[in-house]
Amino acid sequence: MTCDKYAATICPRPACWTHWRSKQPPLPKSGKLRLYSNRFCPYSQRIILVLDAKKIPYEVVNINLSNKPDWIYDKNPYGKIPTLELDNGDCLYESSIIADYLDEKYHQHPLHAKDPLQKAKDKILIEQFNRIITTMYRVMMNVGRISLDDDEAISEGLTTFERELGRRGTPFYAGNKPGMLDFMIWPWCERADILKLFGNQHLLKREKYKKLMEWRRRMTEEPTVKRSMLDSDYHIKYLQSYRAGMPDYDLILNSN
Repeated sequence: MTCDKYAATICPRPACWTHWRSKQPPLPKSGKLRLYSNRFCPYSQRIILVLDAKKIPYEVVNINLSNKPDWIYDKNPYGKIPTLELDNGDCLYESSIIADYLDEKYHQHPLHAKDPLQKAKDKILIEQFNRIITTMYRVMMNVGRISLDDDEAISEGLTTFERELGRRGTPFYAGNKPGMLDFMIWPWCERADILKLFGNQHLLKREKYKKLMEWRRRMTEEPTVKRSMLDSDYHIKYLQSYRAGMPDYDLILNSN
């Protein structure tokens, strides 16, 4: 398989059908998973991080979200990504559901805490982070200045995670190595510098979030994170193209 001109990025795995004219791909090979994704989708990156951390064989099909192929609705009735296809044709969607399935199905390199109480607390934190995600998306995807309410929501959310790292006293939320909570929040932390476009550098001040900023630095050094991580410039350029009404899913391809 080869990427065509509509592909969102150069995939490290077998590549991509993406646009509305493309044919529906055959089922994945036996024992292999297929992720319907998009290179700039943070929810898809969540699943890539889990797959890579657990060393599960998979391939990626990047979807052009501006010109979705009709067959994507056969995989996911909402036509959304990420969608995970199994080799028997079953498909799963919603990033948190896919992530939990992968951790339960594939026992190598477990990402959730073994202790049921700790696992539940981590899931609560993931839900809390979803509120930050909602606010960040509203700020990033809409033209206009950030409101005081949005500013406060992001600041309070980051403070919660700063305190939690201090309470746990470990390099990562999962301990000495990243776990499910770390990977579920990372994609948005990778994109956090985008907030500087809106004059909100104070939200990311190192002296205010010392532990969180150190965690972010450690995450960038993790091999699993490095495999899917993009430089902030790519995220900013993509966002600018999206806000202009012409999302450039080929941005990485065109830069090589």
